Amino acid sequence: MRIIGGKIGGIRLYPPTNLPVRPTTDIAKEALFNILQYQINWEEASCLDLFCGTGNISFELASRGAPEVDAVDIHSKCLFYVKDIAKQYELNIKTRKADVFKFVSACKNSYDFIFADPPYDVAQLPQLPQMILDNGLLEEGGILVVEHPSTRKLVEHPLFVETRKYGYSSFSFYQNK
Repeated sequence: MRIIGGKIGGIRLYPPTNLPVRPTTDIAKEALFNILQYQINWEEASCLDLFCGTGNISFELASRGAPEVDAVDIHSKCLFYVKDIAKQYELNIKTRKADVFKFVSACKNSYDFIFADPPYDVAQLPQLPQMILDNGLLEEGGILVVEHPSTRKLVEHPLFVETRKYGYSSFSFYQNK
């Protein structure tokens, strides 16, 4: 796992192999941040990483200067790893242990950028964007990206912009215009 840009760009991280994760590939992550680089000023963006796993996206966001990154996952081992790396590299990442679906329903904050990478076999995956958007988690002008298997379609939503396919994985983009 490589951090692509920002203050710790180029650093390789080696998360424990026993974490229950499927990290976003470096190629897909690089493509994602190339798409977003002119759409979001990371140094002013509040960010939320749902199903953060290894912290791959959280580290990238914090490295690029995001002043606020909230990382949510249900697995303690993942969160311990994220906390450890964030401390080691002095990255502003707050972790929260929670069931993401319950978190989304109860969250009172809103964010400029939200990334969600749920396990591909989660039954509620097609409804996830609708849940996030309908609960007001995305700021006006904010962007939501949901990573999902290319074979699974998400529930239609008026804020949907496009889907980009990267092999077996796809990114679906939503913007609160």
